[in-house]
Amino acid sequence: MKKLTYYIDKGKGEYEPFYEYSAQSVGIDELYARQLCTYFIMRGQQYELISNEMDGEEEILVIKDIGRNPHVLDEKVFRGKGLNIEIRRYREMENYKLLSIIPCQTHYDIIRYLLKDIVDIPGIGQKQVTSTEIDEDRGVYVLYIKDIGEKE
Repeated sequence: MKKLTYYIDKGKGEYEPFYEYSAQSVGIDELYARQLCTYFIMRGQQYELISNEMDGEEEILVIKDIGRNPHVLDEKVFRGKGLNIEIRRYREMENYKLLSIIPCQTHYDIIRYLLKDIVDIPGIGQKQVTSTEIDEDRGVYVLYIKDIGEKE
């Protein structure tokens, strides 16, 4: 794997290259972490992952623009502050309440969380993951969670 390219689905079978990361610049572990996120935030826009593909040495993520990213009151910028995961409630009516911040040493630590349906959050316990996100604007990964068995 040499690079990861995001393509925007423009509809009617048209795809436009959007953004690219090379393994040399960010590392293979980050490329894998990005592929596990169901949402991608960049330049104030929110994108949803539609397809995760490979073509030779290129990893391809096809995304769909779903509009402006809603901001919440307790958002923090993590750029230059290491690798972090925010744990948030999945409910919009609760303003996606921030429950915890988990500092990580490597992207492999982040991948461990992104791979799970049920995560064990320090000080909170086990919760069910509803979606995952990389917020490029704030420099943080986000896991949206609910109680195990809770209806959506």
